[in-house]
Amino acid sequence: MADNETGEYHTSDAGASLTYPLQCGNLKKGGYCVIKDRPCKIVEYTTSKTGKHGHAKAHIVAIDIFTNKKLEELCPTSHNMDVPNVSRTEFQLIDISDGFLSLLDDKGQEKSDVPVPNGDLGTQLEQQFADGKDLMVSIIASMGEEACVGVKETPERFGRSSTVMPCGTH
Repeated sequence: MADNETGEYHTSDAGASLTYPLQCGNLKKGGYCVIKDRPCKIVEYTTSKTGKHGHAKAHIVAIDIFTNKKLEELCPTSHNMDVPNVSRTEFQLIDISDGFLSLLDDKGQEKSDVPVPNGDLGTQLEQQFADGKDLMVSIIASMGEEACVGVKETPERFGRSSTVMPCGTH
């Protein structure tokens, strides 16, 4: 709708929401939730019995999916919590330069804004790439952030020693 004074049009993003609400009692261990505005994976979920003031409470211990920090939340099971939309995508690794990964998706689109992960995963990834291995990396994305969370060697469809036989000549 146009602003009457300035004539400017204001639009909103038609994309999917970053989170969706879910009743706290429906959360499960291994699922995701938002604690202190951070997307987290639930590692411990316990509930207390209904007290004299009514609500059963859920005690949630979760790990931030990007920083690996432990966060806790205490919430009545009847209240809603935000759950992040989390996606995991496989990319082919093309190059590593200036601390960033150059990636190729299955549609041939290049992506080069994901940093090399810290710690053992980053060391393993850089070593395997330096050894000349073809690698696939797993990128997890949620709430506007992305990170590399896994690496594996690209499987060969046909082994080097395999031969293709024409149909009907068994």
